[in-house]
Amino acid sequence: MALKTEPVMINFGPQHPSTHGVFRMRITFDGEVIVDLEPVFGYLHRGIEKLAESKTYTQVIPYTDRLDYLASMSNNFAYVMAVEKLADIEVPERAQYLRVIMAELMRIASHLIAVGAFFNDLGAFFTPFMYMFREREKILDLFEMVCGQRLTYNYMRIGGVSHDIPEEFLPALRRFIDEMPGFIEEYDWLLAENEIVLARTKGVGVLPPEKAINASASGPMLRASGVKWDIRKADPYSVYDRFDFAIPVGTMGDAYDRYWVRIQEITQSTHIVKQAIEQLPVGEIRTKVPTMLRPPKGEAYAHIESPRGELGFYLVSDNSPYPYRFKVRAPSLINLTVLRDLCVGWKLADAIAILGSIDIVLAEVDR
Repeated sequence: MALKTEPVMINFGPQHPSTHGVFRMRITFDGEVIVDLEPVFGYLHRGIEKLAESKTYTQVIPYTDRLDYLASMSNNFAYVMAVEKLADIEVPERAQYLRVIMAELMRIASHLIAVGAFFNDLGAFFTPFMYMFREREKILDLFEMVCGQRLTYNYMRIGGVSHDIPEEFLPALRRFIDEMPGFIEEYDWLLAENEIVLARTKGVGVLPPEKAINASASGPMLRASGVKWDIRKADPYSVYDRFDFAIPVGTMGDAYDRYWVRIQEITQSTHIVKQAIEQLPVGEIRTKVPTMLRPPKGEAYAHIESPRGELGFYLVSDNSPYPYRFKVRAPSLINLTVLRDLCVGWKLADAIAILGSIDIVLAEVDR
């Protein structure tokens, strides 16, 4: 005889430690099984899009750092590209290469946090997290060399970058790039065939490719579902068309594939950085731009492949020193919209694993 139970609704958050920020999940259970889930946003009232419309184009750059604070360089990159497109500003070749180097180092650092935090969510406590923090700290040392910061960098500038690299930067970068494959092998040995990891992630939270496309998912979320789409290849920007690199894709679209794709992307980013070092030209690092830049009336949209997916900035100019409209296409927000579909039918512990596999930064969701 089947036991009849009443559905129970439970709130997780907005301060729950496994929600990766100030975020709430309103989950309805039938026993232990999830029958409905509503992600509730809106606790982080930053209002960056509206604030940016009262700042000059240059003053907006530090605000982009605070969106996805685990990928601040990438946010800087996408925003200044949008302004340069709006104002028809050419960027020196050396600056383009430096931007790519910083963006790919940022991707590695972000994926290390994503994977480490994901395994922490699975119950691995802090061992994988600390292993990956070890390499992330080396990247932050490199960022500190060029701009003095370790989290919010404010390094990109309209027309280039704020500083050229110091003498000690390239030797330290080469050392890191040479060491990184060994560390990736270490992660693989520790995690890839771990029976608990496989049991908790294989076949869990499957996102079919059709649903991923219809939901406008992007980044590792989309590629884990087997869709070979990466803006660096599909719509090359900066100097990405000069580099040889692969686009890793998954087969199942489950939590394991989302982890696997990020690890493979770390390897590909090291290949890009190595090529950029070899091709790095001499020359200027910034085009001279008026302090009170006044782009002509018009609109522009620029997008990049950030660590979390397609990050785009849409700007409208009315020929004043301030953006008339400033909108962000944030991948964390878009990717989070599939959370309900991924969780229904699974249990609470699986929901925590699924959320961790999405890799969100709430400052980018709420803005």
